[in-house]
Amino acid sequence: MKQRETHGGLMIVLEPGDTGTSVRRSLESQSLARVNVTLEIQGDTAPDAVSDAISVIARSGGRVNRVRAPRVSVSAPAPVSASDERAREESPATSSDDPNRTVILPHSLRSGFRREYGGSVVVLGDVNPGVEIVAGGDIIVMGALRGVAHAGAYGNTSAIVWARPIASAQIRIADALARSPEGSSLSTMRRLEAPAEAELARIQEDRIVISPAFSAMPPVGGEG
Repeated sequence: MKQRETHGGLMIVLEPGDTGTSVRRSLESQSLARVNVTLEIQGDTAPDAVSDAISVIARSGGRVNRVRAPRVSVSAPAPVSASDERAREESPATSSDDPNRTVILPHSLRSGFRREYGGSVVVLGDVNPGVEIVAGGDIIVMGALRGVAHAGAYGNTSAIVWARPIASAQIRIADALARSPEGSSLSTMRRLEAPAEAELARIQEDRIVISPAFSAMPPVGGEG
């Protein structure tokens, strides 16, 4: 992993050989509160390195402004056809994914997409209405989250949902549920027409709390 300061903040470059553990160890030792971060993914970067980098930055109160993946070749499902999507809708969507594996979806997700993943999920685009993502770990969306998201689906109460913004009718973390009032979104303080601001959802005192991700928050320790 390489880092360099830029005029607007910090550039972090993830390289082949970086792992989630090495990235987390490096970033957790730094003060990232209120730092603007551009994340660049190079080569065959391990998906968990990407997920862990964004998670640590978000939990530390930093802001991931942009993810650049000019040569990304991470493990990601291929785009599905309309017939494949219909077949998934007609049968239960289950997954035998390794809970330690992170999947990166390098595109926006359209209505009708429903998948369940054992580990974390990073979406390099928007999650549109009519999409449902279930993950055993974190759900990180670099665009707007307008579909249904269920992070920590197998009881992981330290999982997070991170998006720009969280504008979904419903999100879950572990067994906790946050549902928006009818006709509104979870981002009650922001309109989607306004500049996208990152928001972080996490469990605090047995309920889901959604707050601006770009705020000074102490790092959360002991998560793995």
